[in-house]
Amino acid sequence: MDKPHAASCERNREPILEVLRRRFADRRRVLEIGSGTGQHAVHFAAALTWLEWQCSDRAENLPGIRAWLDEAALPNTPPPLELDVGGPWPRGPFDAAFSANTLHIMAWHEVEALFAQLPAIVSDDARLAIYGSFNHGGRYTSDSNAAFDQWLKARGAHMGIRDAEAVDALAAAAGFALIDDVAMPANNRCRVWQRTPR
Repeated sequence: MDKPHAASCERNREPILEVLRRRFADRRRVLEIGSGTGQHAVHFAAALTWLEWQCSDRAENLPGIRAWLDEAALPNTPPPLELDVGGPWPRGPFDAAFSANTLHIMAWHEVEALFAQLPAIVSDDARLAIYGSFNHGGRYTSDSNAAFDQWLKARGAHMGIRDAEAVDALAAAAGFALIDDVAMPANNRCRVWQRTPR
């Protein structure tokens, strides 16, 4: 099969990698939630060789992810797992989790499910990194994000850019505190949370 390709992955992978290289330096096992095409996984796993990079996504996306992983043949990328955030989750523990461009595609109840399920499959000191567009205080941070949000809502009423404060509240309920919020190209952010034992 032809490998799926997202041009945005090519554009944003290096800025994201800079954050992950620093924040995942002491991590060992990462669950990527919503691996999409698989491009990010191959790029990050090749650069962060000390990590086991576990891809996951809905069943329909797994063949494309496998195509990227099979071609790269990296030793630290096990076969991708099927994961719908509202269904069964893989067995942990993972000491890190990563997701890119997923929160604005999921319905809000799915975003809630993602954060609610994390404590069961991550370690007590786990770190979470999420890349994407965020609003602040209920407001768009740029005209381009406002246009992107309108485009999303035209595709599906359940989609939309999420409010950073609302996401932080879900993270806090799961035991994660925000430790980094890095500006990315095209008015995106890479936000990182740290879990602390309770």
